[in-house]
Amino acid sequence: MQTKFSEEQLTQPAIQRSNEILRNCVHCGFCTATCPTYQVLGDELDSPRGRIYLIKDMLENDRDPDAKTVKHVDRCLSCLACMTTCPSGVHYMHLVDHAREYIEERYKRPMGERLLRWVLAQILPYPMRFRVALLLAKIGRPFAPLIPDARLRAMLAMAPKTIPPVSRNDDPQSFAPEVPRKKRVALMTGCAQKALNTDINDATIRLLTRFGCEVVVAQGAGCCGALTHHMGKSSDSHAAAAKNIKAWTAEMDGQGLDAIVINTSGCGTTVKDYGHMFRNDALAQDAARVSEKAMDISELLMHLDLPEGQDQEMVVAYHAACSLQHGQQIKTFPKDLLKRAGFTIVEPADSHLCCGSAGTYNLMQPEISAKLKDRKVRSLEAKSPDVIAAGNIGCMMQIGSATEIPIMHTVELLDWATGGPKPNAILAGRSSANSVPILR
Repeated sequence: MQTKFSEEQLTQPAIQRSNEILRNCVHCGFCTATCPTYQVLGDELDSPRGRIYLIKDMLENDRDPDAKTVKHVDRCLSCLACMTTCPSGVHYMHLVDHAREYIEERYKRPMGERLLRWVLAQILPYPMRFRVALLLAKIGRPFAPLIPDARLRAMLAMAPKTIPPVSRNDDPQSFAPEVPRKKRVALMTGCAQKALNTDINDATIRLLTRFGCEVVVAQGAGCCGALTHHMGKSSDSHAAAAKNIKAWTAEMDGQGLDAIVINTSGCGTTVKDYGHMFRNDALAQDAARVSEKAMDISELLMHLDLPEGQDQEMVVAYHAACSLQHGQQIKTFPKDLLKRAGFTIVEPADSHLCCGSAGTYNLMQPEISAKLKDRKVRSLEAKSPDVIAAGNIGCMMQIGSATEIPIMHTVELLDWATGGPKPNAILAGRSSANSVPILR
């Protein structure tokens, strides 16, 4: 694709990067075949190729965003399926992130939208605030039909039936390995996950210490910044990311780290991109070090020689989170680990398509999100699984809100299969599997 940025524009690092990305695009349209919003809406402007044209025109002409461009950029899930499909290596993620930041700086949204986005940015990244909001949402849920705004109804519907108590495992501390130490790793405990489902971090710590990892929850680490980053609020997202970079580099420079382990794939995609986010910042070198150490939990587990389990007589439908399969290009590790543990794995049709969660997308674009959720749930239920496994809390909440099949994180099943407790999602669900996992 030809571009016409001025020499002055190209002195800006963000424009430089977007120019590189735009020039790689050859208009082939392969991306339209795997774009969820194009599948649902059928509008070229709601495909990656269409959005690329809109973003190019906006940036090249250095113009204030118009409502049309904002609408179609806002509808992007950032699922990154287009990047997996693209034969030309177009790094759409960096381009749409730049567009969102540009829109946030130069477009005045209606008051209601500004307020909603401000509320989400002030609540979701902060676990205690989020817990209070979830409690209020539970109280307000009976009144949801009276609320005209679909986005507010979606916020009320987000509250789980039960809000778990705070897990003290999420506090800064170190967990000693149960066998001779193989690795020392930092666990990113996240933000929303600590309010929505404390079982995931608990299971992760048990699993890693069981197989020789010292697990450190670093002082000062918290939200990865993804939620605000994808809203274009770069100052907020960079502030959150900087705290993590400083916390983890302190551990790296102290007793050392073999990995920074992340069990929420949406966070993992962002942390692995810290090096790019801070490339022109004083923290550039430390950010790059953090990105190099960042690993999804499934990546680390592949190096820990988990034992082979006997047949668990349980069918697991594996949902591939977009941020894992497209954002990090991790496609087989979770399935390989579950099969090794003795579970039978099935996958839904069109497993490359997003479930519609996508960070705050299900709250800001509830109608499109609901259509994607319904499609995903139907395809998963068609496999008649005993349970559903995923590697991202957002996907778990999205899918779990529309099915009675128990859904849990991959690490919860692996923890159970290697000696841990039966996942609470199974105990509370309808699964008929009552067998105790057996290892050999």
